[in-house]
Amino acid sequence: MSNDQHPIDELHSVVDFIRWGASRFVEAELYYGHGTNNAIDDSMALVLHALHLPFGMSSELFSSRLTRAEKQTVLELFEQRISRRIPVPYLTHEAVFAGLSFFVDERVLVPRSPIAELIEQGFAPWLDADQIEHVLDLCTGSGCIAIACAMALPYAQVDASDISTDALAVTDINIQRHQLDGRVQAHQADLFKGLPTQRYDLIVSNPPYVDAEDMASLPDEFHHEPELGLASGQDGLDACMQILNEAANWLTDDGVLIVEVGNSAHALAMRLPEVPFLWLEFERGGDGVFLLTASQINECKNMFTAALAKTA
Repeated sequence: MSNDQHPIDELHSVVDFIRWGASRFVEAELYYGHGTNNAIDDSMALVLHALHLPFGMSSELFSSRLTRAEKQTVLELFEQRISRRIPVPYLTHEAVFAGLSFFVDERVLVPRSPIAELIEQGFAPWLDADQIEHVLDLCTGSGCIAIACAMALPYAQVDASDISTDALAVTDINIQRHQLDGRVQAHQADLFKGLPTQRYDLIVSNPPYVDAEDMASLPDEFHHEPELGLASGQDGLDACMQILNEAANWLTDDGVLIVEVGNSAHALAMRLPEVPFLWLEFERGGDGVFLLTASQINECKNMFTAALAKTA
């Protein structure tokens, strides 16, 4: 940020800084995809964070003038967003998922799954929220899916698993933040390997699913996220295929499996053309999330085993 612009002397109000930051972000051709989809929202998030002000504050406060120290804090955040391409949630250490606030840093992916919409609906019409007793969140990362499930499903005990001890440290922070240490348990596990013996009414997962081609062309912002949470083999399906192959051993008879595979959805449908995946639709956008019942998974078990054998 060059000195000849003198933003610290020429900008004064909250809205001045939001507008100026958005202009710089557009000029820098930043990528938006970590909780926002435009420069104005990114800029607003950083300005309000720096000023310790909430979203939804009174519109009158937008004309408030900043102190010089506050201006400097905002400009430093803008500089990191532009020069290092750091996603906003890693600068603010906060992300919102299913209406809940979560601590995040570069040990975990930034929460952004459309599965949030399913959680808010209590997984209706496929399950009765009041009848769900045991939930498993595979590849939990920040713990956002597990914790949101616990908040939305009043009688559920939730297991949150991840292979990464770094990720689980963040999960624990969020379990404590939401005071759910009695209902959400974190486990280090390689998918199902290492979990306590349990049958689940619901297994939900946002596992790694980025294929090799997409990994090679990801915008710079994604390189701040742990590769372990993104990459999943040549076609993006390594983790998903393991989940499908083993899920029958962990679901109750009436259980349901929900997995996000994002852009690898087409590859999965091509690889398993006879499997009756139900591809879910979302009012707020997002795709690449499928649902299978326990009975469907049992019926297709041989297909999953055969597909894995072909790539072994």
